[in-house]
Formats: sequence, C-alpha cells, structure tokens
Amino acid sequence: MRFLDHFKIKKLDLFIIKTFATNLVGTFFICLFIFIMQLLWRWIDDFVDKGLDFTVLAKFFMLGSITLVSQALPLAILLASLMTFGNFGEKLELLAMKAAGIPLFRIMTPLIICCTILGGVSFYFQNVVSPYAQMQLYTLMYSIKQTSPESEIPEKTFYDRLEGYNIYVGEKDKETGVLYDVVIYDVSGGFENTNILLADSATITSSADERNMILSMHSGEQFSNLQEQSIQKKNVPYRRETFRQKDVVIEVEGGFEMKDASIMKSNADSKNIKELEVSIDTLSMQSDSIADSNWVNLKRTTYNVNTKLNKEDSVRMQKNNLFSINADSVYNMATKKSKLAWKKSQLNRVKQLKVDYEIKHNILHAREKNLNKHKISWWNKFTLSVGCLIFFFIGAPLGAIVRKGGLGYPVLISVATFILYYIFNTSGYKMSREGEWHIWFGAWLSTMVLAPLGAFFTLQSNKDSEIFNSDSVNKFFRMLFAIPEKRVVTLKEVVIDDPDYRKSVNILSELHNEAREYRKKNRLKRIPSIKSVFFKEDDHTLDNFNEKMEALIEEMGNSKNRKVIIMLNGFPILSPHATVSPFKKRWLNILSVIIFPIGIIIYMRAVKFRRRLVKDLVKIEKITKQTIDTIKKEKLIETI
Repeated sequence: MRFLDHFKIKKLDLFIIKTFATNLVGTFFICLFIFIMQLLWRWIDDFVDKGLDFTVLAKFFMLGSITLVSQALPLAILLASLMTFGNFGEKLELLAMKAAGIPLFRIMTPLIICCTILGGVSFYFQNVVSPYAQMQLYTLMYSIKQTSPESEIPEKTFYDRLEGYNIYVGEKDKETGVLYDVVIYDVSGGFENTNILLADSATITSSADERNMILSMHSGEQFSNLQEQSIQKKNVPYRRETFRQKDVVIEVEGGFEMKDASIMKSNADSKNIKELEVSIDTLSMQSDSIADSNWVNLKRTTYNVNTKLNKEDSVRMQKNNLFSINADSVYNMATKKSKLAWKKSQLNRVKQLKVDYEIKHNILHAREKNLNKHKISWWNKFTLSVGCLIFFFIGAPLGAIVRKGGLGYPVLISVATFILYYIFNTSGYKMSREGEWHIWFGAWLSTMVLAPLGAFFTLQSNKDSEIFNSDSVNKFFRMLFAIPEKRVVTLKEVVIDDPDYRKSVNILSELHNEAREYRKKNRLKRIPSIKSVFFKEDDHTLDNFNEKMEALIEEMGNSKNRKVIIMLNGFPILSPHATVSPFKKRWLNILSVIIFPIGIIIYMRAVKFRRRLVKDLVKIEKITKQTIDTIKKEKLIETI
C-alpha cells in the first residue's frame, strides 16, 4: 500500500498541473501565432494579385495551424515550464515546497508525466493528422501558384512549378519584362526524352484564351535526346539545333482552381511512418536501378569509338599493310581534312557527353535528395516528440534557478534556447539532405546538443545552484577574460583596535621588494612555453605573497585616516594561480593540450593572465611606496 501511495494524485500535484496547464495554453497559442506569421511571411508573395476568396485564406490558416502544432508545442512547453517554476521561485512557493521536505524532482514528476503524454500527442499529430494537413496545404499552395505562374518565375533559381518544365532565368528586366540567360529543361515527355533550350533572352506572352503561356526565345540552342528513338539510337544520342527565334508553348490554367490532393501524395511530409517505409524501399530500389543503368550507358557511350576512313585513307592503309588499327598511326597518316573533321566530330561528341552526364547527375541527385527527405521525415516523427520532454527538462530547472516569473526573462531564455535548437536542427537537416552526414545523425543533432544541457540544468537546480546569479556570471567572465576586479575598502565608523602603522610600514617595504624580485626572477613578460603553462606546480611564493598582502590590507582597513583608506583601494586583487597549470589533475592538462581549440584558448588566457600579473606587481610596487609616504606625511607612526 505504501508503494501505491507514491502514485496517488495529491493536491500539490493538482496545483502544479493546473498552474502549468494555464501557462501552457497561453504560451501555445502565442507560439502558434508566431509560427503562422512566419508561414504567412514565407508565402505572402504567392497571395499578391491573385484575387483569392476569403474561404481560400481561411483554409490556408487552418491547414497551416494544424501542420505547425508539432513545432509550436515544444517551444510552448519550454516557455510554460520556465514561467511556472519561475513564478514558484519568485513567490517563494518553491522554497516552501522544499522546506516541507519535497525534492525538486518530486515536484517536477507530475509535469514530467504530462509532458510525456504531450509527446505522445505530438507523435500522433505528426503521424496521422499532420501528413493529411500537409498534403492539403501543399495542394492549396500549388493551386494558388498555378493561378498565374508566368508572374512568379524568379531570378537565378530553377522554377519547377510548371508541370514538365524547369526554367532558369539569370536576370529579369522589371520594366520591359525581358528575361536574360534563359535555360529550359523540358521533361514533359519523360526524363529519357529531355529537351534543353538555352537562349540569350526571352519574352513571355499569354494566348488569347489565357490557357497557354508562350515563351519567345531569341539567339539560342536546343539539345534533344534521341536515345528513345529508333533512328541512329546507338551512334547519335543527342541532336543539336541552333535558332534565332523559337516559341515554346506551355499549357497553364487561369483563375483559381483547387487541384486534386493526390498530386502531392509523393511529398515526404504528406506520409505517415508506414507509407514512408514503403516509399524509402521503393526509392532506394529505383535509385540503384537508375545508377546501374547510367553506368552501363556511360561505358557504352564513352568507350564505343567509331572511326570511319574515306577512300584515300583506306588506300594508304592498304599500301602500308596496316592490318591492325592503331589510333595514333591512323590519325598521323590521315589527311588534314580528315583530321579536322575528326576533331570537330570528337568535340561535338564531348559536348553531347557532358550534357548527358549533367542531366543524368541532376536526375540521380534529385532522387537521392528525395530519398534523404523521406528518411529525415521518418526520424522527425520521433525527434519532435522527444523534444517536448527535453525542452521541459531545460525550462523547469532554469525556472527554478532563475526564479523570475512573467513573460520577460522566460521569453528571453526561450528565444535563445530555440534559436540554438533551430540552428542545429536546420544544419542537420541540410547536411543530411545533401548526403554529407548520416541521416540519423543530422536528425538527432539538435536533440544530442540540448539533452546534456537539460541534464546539466536539472543537476544544478537539485543542488540549489545559482549559476545565473549576476555575481556568479560576472565572476565567470572576469575569470575567463582576465578582467581585473576593483578592490573596495570603506572607512569604518567604529574602530576597536587601530592598526600598528610601524609594523605595517615594514610589511609594505617587504611587499615592495618581494614584488620587484618576483617580477624580475620569473620574467613574466616573455612568451611562456607550453610546459610552463600546462605542467607547472603550485606557486607557493605567489600564494604567500598574496596572503601577506591581504592580511595587511585587512589590518590597515581599521585605520581612521581617509587618505590611507584611499591608498588601500589602489591595491589590485591578485590572481595567485596565474602562473600555474589550469587544472589540478595532470590528465586534464594533458587532454587540454591534445584537444586543439581548447589548448589554444587556455594558452592565450594564460598569457593574458601573466601580463595582467606583471601590471599588478608593478602597481603594488608603486602603491606600497606611496602608502609608506602617506603614513609618514600624516605622522601616523609618531602618534602611536
């Protein structure tokens, strides 16, 4: 029975869940609104001058909201957990819970269960609801784009919104509407019957019924694939045509008309896990088959040399009794006319092969990218769900550490965390899509970065650490960048025992001499060796010097003389470990030397600390002498 008592829902759990749920609802709709505005900003150009009805826009926002639920939920959980535990800490409710003997992890337990359930809901959305909504949204956007596609052709980007065509425009004249450096890939007859058209310039007009777009191309060339044709199939894989003016008619549809959603079914985001697995197997087999076919064609077209001799060359071969053909000897014995003809023939053949290779490479690369997109989409079904739990383990401990409620500080931390997540997630997606990284590594990169961060914050919050305390942050950056700290000694209103000025003068003289001797002996201005930076034992001389100086300042801080107090504030705060190895354990120092970037950073930091130590020692020499002079001028020794 005692074991079951741990799983009973208590009033405290209900209070925590209620507070978290209230914050989650508000933050979720805020995050969803932000993502919808981002989506609208992305597609805003496609809505301009299209004459769309309000129902089309409403459908766009509805479908966009559904597809963005799985992305907005992790950010909402991060922000809500930060606000919840920040409010608990600010109102001392968290302190009261801990005073009652409840550990932080026990306080977080009901919300961990809730976030796990939310992760399951996110997975259901991504696997069932979101694919259907994505398919409908892509279909809607495709239908909107097809309303007037001729106005959307961008510069320096391949435009593939016209079915069967890829159009590239190098530059557009906005005043005249003339397109420059135009390239068209016509794959309307299939990839094996690809036509490539290149033109210096082109203009776009519409047919009378506005059902066709006419591209009038000027001063260009056309390459046509003849591999699927029976005539000269083996010897002439391509036909080349030069033209001054050529019209390309592309069928388009005017006015908005909703397309069939099945045309977007092949998109990776429009499939659930089972459909993705089937598509991945199919695409893998197709890519392998195309690669094998390309390799066979490559060997056949590259190594199948066809050399024809005219009658004059054949007679010369027979006179010289050349029964075995050698390419070099044939070329050397040929006439100039034959040599020139062969050169032109081979040059044209190389150009054709180059175009052929580029087309095959682009086709295969596009298929590989599509396959990688399907694999990434399969992994994303799980990564975004796990992200809900990871973002909670970042937000809840941070809220307990920061102890700031409201929307100010939590929003700042949430935005910084999400930007970090977005950078790693986008980088992993792009590198995996291009095949540079393994798919699983790119998909889980952001999770692998944030999971240790969440574990660290949870560990620190259980220890009641104040890692985000302003004093702790300032101390960390001073230590990291060797920023000197200013000494503060104030004049005391009540002093019980006056300092022994005679003894203090003697100690000041000793400090003056020791500082000068240490500075000259250790030659701190020189560039240190790696051994002296990473493998030097504790410097007891500097430790003893620092202890003597601090003891003197503490004793003389009881002085009633204002000028003496001013002189004491001039003493720098030393870094007694500036000349010793950075870590106490030897293996950590060895590791820091081996790891290239870390070793350089530590070495440069050690050099900066040494230079600061030189300045501090020179300052101590100067201040000690000035303090002695001040004590003598104020006649403090004679008054004792």
